Amino acid sequence: MEIRPHRTIQRKKTKKIMVGKVPVGGDSIISIQSMTNTITSNVSDTIKQIIDLENAGADIVRVSCPDEESTRALKEIIKEVNVPIVADIHFHHKRAIEAAKMGASCLRINPGNIGANDRVIEIIKAAKDYNCSIRIGVNAGSLDKTLLEKYKEPCPEALVESAMYNIKLMEDNDFFNFKISVKSSDVFLAVKSYEQLSKACDYPLHVGITEAGGLLTGSIKSSIGIGQLLMQGIGDTIRVSLSADPIEEIKAGYEILKSLSIRARGVQIISCPSCARQAFPVIDTVKILEEKLAHIKTPVTLSIIGCVVNGPGEAAQTEIGLTGGGQENNLLYLSGVPYEKVPSGKIINKIVQLVEDKVKEKKIKT
Repeated sequence: MEIRPHRTIQRKKTKKIMVGKVPVGGDSIISIQSMTNTITSNVSDTIKQIIDLENAGADIVRVSCPDEESTRALKEIIKEVNVPIVADIHFHHKRAIEAAKMGASCLRINPGNIGANDRVIEIIKAAKDYNCSIRIGVNAGSLDKTLLEKYKEPCPEALVESAMYNIKLMEDNDFFNFKISVKSSDVFLAVKSYEQLSKACDYPLHVGITEAGGLLTGSIKSSIGIGQLLMQGIGDTIRVSLSADPIEEIKAGYEILKSLSIRARGVQIISCPSCARQAFPVIDTVKILEEKLAHIKTPVTLSIIGCVVNGPGEAAQTEIGLTGGGQENNLLYLSGVPYEKVPSGKIINKIVQLVEDKVKEKKIKT
């Protein structure tokens, strides 16, 4: 039982660009991004974090390049990693040119702080010369002063006007290998900005709620904003911005896509919140299973339900299911069919074994 794209989500067909080896837009899968929080010039720490992000499932990783030492470090970093690297550029357009020369797959520039058009044109030339894509990264917190004077405050019209102005600048200089974002920390502002931009152009959109907050609050905020857009078919690549370990951003991104049946990775656990009817400790069981199954990358669906109220129904929708029935009578299901009873004390080991067996079976089939 594989997770399939939800029938009601019709994704908008955008232009396809390449961020290194990863396609973004068109009919390509929605990619998941994160950003390192190491000092980029600390090459060993940055490489380690990027590799950890790769292992967590990151498709693209962004690296901040605030100074020349950081852009020089890119050359060595890029040699040691597999994911495409996006150079994050603010204020100094020369950093973008240096990053392109060092092998960055994409240059993220912020129209609000990169400066005059001639600087952007120099960046476009470098992107052409070194086969980089560009991300136009409009941000409500750093809009161009002229737009703030015109609109008095950040609003969807201001963000979209900034994006469209820079789209024209790219097009006028015969450059089309770019994607766009119009981010805000305000969910309403971000969603409306992306909705308007999606109607105004067909370039791929990088979607996210910027500076969303800590692990819990930021994940919830991002899920609301990113989820609304994805359900409308808007978005080609996503980043969940959290004040947390970057790996948590990748986990949250996958959970958002899993919830919408867009993309799957690893074990998706459907579990009840537990109550007086539970026949085994559901919360502790799920926590332990999440830890023991964290290494699994193959998509597998698993339901852990503490009693028979919803257990059989959920088991019918998952590849492996468990319904609580008492100390010796908890019932395991395989693809909705009753399989065997399992004592409460043996639940963990038995389910881990069944999941690993399912992974082996899927690998043989592929």
